[in-house]
Amino acid sequence: MSSFALFRLPYEQQHTLIQQTSGIPFEVGLCAELGRLTGFVVAPFVASAERPILVIRPDVVTHDIPWCQLADAPCQDAPSATAEPRSDYHIDFANFHAHLVNGDFSKLVLSRSIFIPADSPISPIELYQKACDSYPRMMIILVSTPQSGMWLAATPEILLSGRGEQWQTVALAGTMPFSEQVLWSDKNIQEQRYVATYITEQLEQFTSDFKETGPRTVRAGHLAHLRSDFYFLLSGTDVVGELIQSLHPTPAVCGLPKQQALRFILQNEHHHRSYYSGFMGPLFVEGKTNLFVTLRCMELFSNGYRLYAGGGILKDSREEQEWQETEIKLDTMRNIIKDV
Repeated sequence: MSSFALFRLPYEQQHTLIQQTSGIPFEVGLCAELGRLTGFVVAPFVASAERPILVIRPDVVTHDIPWCQLADAPCQDAPSATAEPRSDYHIDFANFHAHLVNGDFSKLVLSRSIFIPADSPISPIELYQKACDSYPRMMIILVSTPQSGMWLAATPEILLSGRGEQWQTVALAGTMPFSEQVLWSDKNIQEQRYVATYITEQLEQFTSDFKETGPRTVRAGHLAHLRSDFYFLLSGTDVVGELIQSLHPTPAVCGLPKQQALRFILQNEHHHRSYYSGFMGPLFVEGKTNLFVTLRCMELFSNGYRLYAGGGILKDSREEQEWQETEIKLDTMRNIIKDV
């Protein structure tokens, strides 16, 4: 099997497999071009020649999953894996935070990755099934293409979903360990409001018929987030590509002002985000679109796993708190590897 995407939507039992039976996925330069395509989208944080936006052609779409065919789906070898020392994060945080204090940005998202070696990696389909069992509230995705390699994600954040005229997106930000009574700090509330305001401004360019509900506390595994939902009408699907271009990347994974923050992150983060903090999901497949931001994810290799996590930083953020937030986010995938 060359390219495939296997996924299960939040709160659902049905699994969907999209397969491209020949050739390699179509490569796209800009999100705006997606409006005229159909298939499963695998988009990076920032598209480049090395990491393009990919669209897996839906040659076969099935809900009766041939699990045995997927069990031995091959993974690539990892490139030379080096440890990511705590000192790298310390340097990045100091740099990011200084620009926030100076007023260059109102928010920046700082991310990192870790490589966990494994002599005998677990079958990707076992990892996928464990993720489905562990995280019923999340979108679970296992995707493999020659260009991107193989990725597993368990993500709570909708970028864009809908069909026909009815559409939805969310502003998801702020992170705390889940409990029955989560008390949100001013920092988390402000961080989420930045995202919600940004989304409102983008939607106003495409429709006047939308409503926002929330924010409310939602659970994502062992974590809690603040979430606002936006429901809106589009007069036609011809603007979907431009809308995706407008939304991605949201301040939940980038920062504000958006374009300046994007350039700053690309120039200053110690690691390369690759397809982490991009988005994945079916686009106009069986008439429906369900694109999710690629959070709580890992890249699968024949000799281990690369896990990714990040967090929003404001001028009153504290380094140790932000470091611990990335640690508990990494646990989403770490627990899958450990528990299988």
